Amino acid sequence: MSTHNRKVSVIGLGYVGLPVAVAFGHQQRCVGFDINVERVAELKQGRDSTLEVEPAELSGSDILFTCDAKDIALADFHIVAVPTPIDEAKIPDLTPVLRAAETVGKQLKAGDIVVFESTVYPGATEEECVPVLEQCSGLVCGKDFFVGYSPERINPGDKEHTFTKITKVVSGQNAEILEVVAQVYESVVTAGVHRAASIKVAEAAKVIENTQRDLNIALMNELALIFQRMDIDTRDVLAASGTKWNFLKFDPGLVGGHCIGVDPYYLTHKAQITGYIPQVILAGRSINDDMGNYVANQTVKLMINAGMVVKGSVVTVLGFTFKEDVPDLRNTRVIDIVQGLHDYGVEVQIHDPFASAAEARHEYDVDLLDTTKLSPADAVVLAVPHAEFLSAGWDGIAAHLRGGAGIVIDVKARLDRSTRPATMTHWRL
Repeated sequence: MSTHNRKVSVIGLGYVGLPVAVAFGHQQRCVGFDINVERVAELKQGRDSTLEVEPAELSGSDILFTCDAKDIALADFHIVAVPTPIDEAKIPDLTPVLRAAETVGKQLKAGDIVVFESTVYPGATEEECVPVLEQCSGLVCGKDFFVGYSPERINPGDKEHTFTKITKVVSGQNAEILEVVAQVYESVVTAGVHRAASIKVAEAAKVIENTQRDLNIALMNELALIFQRMDIDTRDVLAASGTKWNFLKFDPGLVGGHCIGVDPYYLTHKAQITGYIPQVILAGRSINDDMGNYVANQTVKLMINAGMVVKGSVVTVLGFTFKEDVPDLRNTRVIDIVQGLHDYGVEVQIHDPFASAAEARHEYDVDLLDTTKLSPADAVVLAVPHAEFLSAGWDGIAAHLRGGAGIVIDVKARLDRSTRPATMTHWRL
């Protein structure tokens, strides 16, 4: 039963928005809006291609799935959960969130509240989004309608830390609106809410959460680069160091996805506008952004040392999503490995049981192949350790290698070294 009198709409039904809409839809009728006609159609049929929401959860939630912006007016509490990517120059692209603000603005009524969940830099809600809402609605923010910010904390594929089980940071432009925003979210988030001191504080909290993780992973990646030169296995070092009670557990690897590999650039962009040039954050980003190319280079070196002719050789890349056991291709850094190998004249073939072949072709101009269409390879790169690949073990890897022998690149060190076949050279980050 609802503990507030607000009617909720969610704008953007992707990895973030759908779980939010489902949670509120379990409570009362909710409007779920998305501009993607195919996405709305599949949700109406009870299917979620992101695999974030189970069919039973979806069918048990009262949601009006729609592409008609006029339906947004049926609600008075609007949650904007659209992507906020970066462009090729690593500059924040607020286009999706500003277009969403325009869509909502045209449907705004006096008394409405708009809460943004999309990741932005501190100040963006009030400085960028509010003017669009005002222009499109003809209403005055702070008088006719109000805004808040509540950063999303969705972790794709994580069935433990879900929307309702994660403490929700909330904020509003004044104390009264903050309480309303808090009450609305408290009605569905069992973990409770944290009332941030201001909208800017909530925005900043979001970007530093992932910036902190990014920097910790960057340290692990730099250690991997150093230990490689010393002929020391990085994972062995981390296992030893991890026995100390206050050693923080992070692993080296590719850093992609819609959060960790993107959010730091929102903070550094705003910092540079204020006249400060970040050093530590950008250094970490530089290290992480180059890891895919590093893996490609190591693969080629091992092939050369094995006496292989690199140009024209075949390398099979297993996994293309940004993390294991999810279909999410956003900002996947596996593409860096693929492009790095292509630069050496290698024929790269990619297989991923989760990823959409159409999306991979559209977003990255690569073809995903079924296992029946994979040619015997000289090397295999286990880029994303999906459970399916791990359950097949070394036998599964051997099935892709020419004669069951060759180079195996185990990016996340998930294969058991103790059972490695003698016919394979095993390298891990």
